[in-house]
Amino acid sequence: MKDDTIRKRLAAASDRLLALRSSLLGPDSAASAGSPEPSGNEEHPADIASETFERSKDLSILLGVEAGLADVERASDRLASGTYGICEACGKPINPGRLEALPAARYCTKDQARMERELSMSSRPRSRGYGRIALAD
Repeated sequence: MKDDTIRKRLAAASDRLLALRSSLLGPDSAASAGSPEPSGNEEHPADIASETFERSKDLSILLGVEAGLADVERASDRLASGTYGICEACGKPINPGRLEALPAARYCTKDQARMERELSMSSRPRSRGYGRIALAD
């Protein structure tokens, strides 16, 4: 794949993420609406909970967008340094089809799957043996 094509794909990914960030931070978004302080008007607890949920959801999406923008920037840096398309874990080439779908991909599919498994395993609560049935001798 040519560098110009890669740059265009990275720019398109960046533009898409910037537009999403802009829509989240726009004047009508829950992420920027009003102050967190009570307005003095009596609000129903369910309304407050819904607003809190929406703000939390928008913040989560915004964090994902920011991470995506950082990935695109790192991919641009890798392109400039000549390491674009090389898996950061194993050093082997990343499948061109994967790079076409995810221009900022850092890992080959094998290492991406391994990292996702490790992440999901590390985020699970560890069992401490509670709830086990002790057998008497």
